Parts: sequence; C-alpha cells; structure tokens
Amino acid sequence: MSKLEQTWFNDCYKSLIDSPLSHWLQTLPAQMNDWQRNAKHGEFDKWCRLLNKLPSTSPSFVDLSSSVSVGTENDVDKYTQKQIEGLLKQFMPWRKGPFHLHGIHIDTEWRSDWKWERVAPHIASLKDRNVLDVGCGSGYHMWRMLGEGASKVIGIDPTQLFLIQFHAIKQFISETDVAADNIHFLPMGIEDMQPLKAFDTVFSMGVLYHRKDPMAFLKQLKDQLRKGGELILETLVVDGDENTVLMAGERYAQMRNVWFLPSTAALSVWLGRLGFENIRVVDINHTTLDEQRSTSWMESQSLKDFLNPEDITRTIEGYPAPQRAVIVANKK
Repeated sequence: MSKLEQTWFNDCYKSLIDSPLSHWLQTLPAQMNDWQRNAKHGEFDKWCRLLNKLPSTSPSFVDLSSSVSVGTENDVDKYTQKQIEGLLKQFMPWRKGPFHLHGIHIDTEWRSDWKWERVAPHIASLKDRNVLDVGCGSGYHMWRMLGEGASKVIGIDPTQLFLIQFHAIKQFISETDVAADNIHFLPMGIEDMQPLKAFDTVFSMGVLYHRKDPMAFLKQLKDQLRKGGELILETLVVDGDENTVLMAGERYAQMRNVWFLPSTAALSVWLGRLGFENIRVVDINHTTLDEQRSTSWMESQSLKDFLNPEDITRTIEGYPAPQRAVIVANKK
C-alpha cells in the first residue's frame, strides 16, 4: 500500500480505537489491504501523485456550518490559486458540492447544499454523534455533518475518484484547527461492512434506487445503527399509495442502474416491516434544472438532457420526472 493510502486508513483505524465502533477493527484493516491489492482503479496512482502536488496553504477561516468554504483568495498569491485550480480540474467530473477554496468556486453538477438545507431541520442533533454516510460521493455532506458537531463522520463509497476529491478538500481543511481527524472516507460499499450496530445516525442519500434488492439494502442500513439510532433516507419516489412501486424499464432518465421507485407510503411500509419506528416523511421535492446541471466542473450531460424537452414533468422515456423524498426513522 502506498504511503498516502496507508496514512489515510491508519488515521481512520486510530480514530476507531476506544470508540463504540472499535469492533470494526476486526475486519476493516484486512478489507482495506485487499482493496489495495485487488481493486484500485488504473488512474488511482496518478491521482495520488497529483494530490501530492497540491500546495500547503494557511487558510484564514473554515466554514462548515453554512457551506464548505476554506480560506479566501487573499490567503494565497495568484500563481498558487491557479495551481490549485488546475490540479483540482484534473479530478473532474465534480458532481456533489459546491466547495469554495481560496476564492476558487468548485461549481459542481449538484447543489448538494440545497439538499442539506431540506434535510437538516428534520433530524436529531448530530452533536457528539457517530455518523455514517452511505454513498457519500465526494464527501460534501460529510463536511456539513462535521460542521453540525458530529464526533466522528465516516463516509463509504466504492467510487475511487470520490475518495480522491474528498482528500483534496481535506488537505486544505487539515491545515486549520478544524477537527479533520474526526472525518474519514473508506472505499467500500455497505454490503462489505460487518453489522456494527453502533452508529448513532446513518445517512443514505441517493442510493436506494440503484439497488436490485432494496429490502436487503435497508436491512444493511439498519444493521449499522444502534438501538434507537436514526436513519435519514433520501431517494427517488413516485406518487401513489402503499401498493405503488415503479420499476423502470432499461433506463430511467437515461440511467441504466435504476430499479425500484416506491411511493413514500410504500417505502414507509417497507421500513416498518424491517424494524423501524417513528417513520416520517419530512420532505418531498422535484429536482429542478437549477439543482442539477452541467457546469465547467462537470461538463457532460445532466438533468435537462434526461427530460422530455416538450414536457419536463416527464423523463425522455416517459416516466415521471425525478421527485425525491426524505424519510426519517428510528431503529426499534
């Protein structure tokens, strides 16, 4: 394992010692060693070399409570700012954000801050909680969780470019007094995790509809929570009653890997059957062309290309356009 990866994972292992998650050390180091030997992306070593070229800076401030912002343009000279921007562009596409680094606006495909603003008012305080973010992407929401006072935030996602993007941001935040040693990204899926039954809060945002077996996935989420712990589930839904579930054809909004889109009523039934209680739908929102779009940091097709140009309430396949719900529930 390279020195960089070894440092990332060792820092995570150290943070688990003497915590409610310490039993994860029974399996996690061996899994990460196996990942390094057998699963690394062909571009991964190149990305790590680029990460090492990012300059050290001395940010004058960090904001994780209302955004993910690090420093101002006045903290660095113009050459350093251009150097940082050029290196970060090597990690495109940037899908989840936005991030602000020394006057550089990483204008991501998704306005993930809008999603956070819809979710945050409805959840239990994250202060002093151990939090798991399943399918964390580049880690935008993880930083906002840390900004809410979580004692430990761990994100999992098998996409290795997201791991690199996370550490690009972390490199700048680590230069400050912010507790960046309390936040970690592991390149794995929840199906690879032992049932820890120890997290206070588990987030799953934008993952359920990608799973062929949604019941198995929801049970995996439950298996990571302590008794009474809170699940925050955000996913695509359709209108209907407790018997309504849409299974799309080969594609939904041009995505091949979309399986089940339940109604909120059906999803509530699923959660109840699996052992959740206090199930409540706290937000329903249609994704707009302002919330998901192409940018100079994500130049390929985006939402407007996946909707019927003559009727944006439908996808180009004729299904209802993306509608997302947030459901909060507790483990019995």
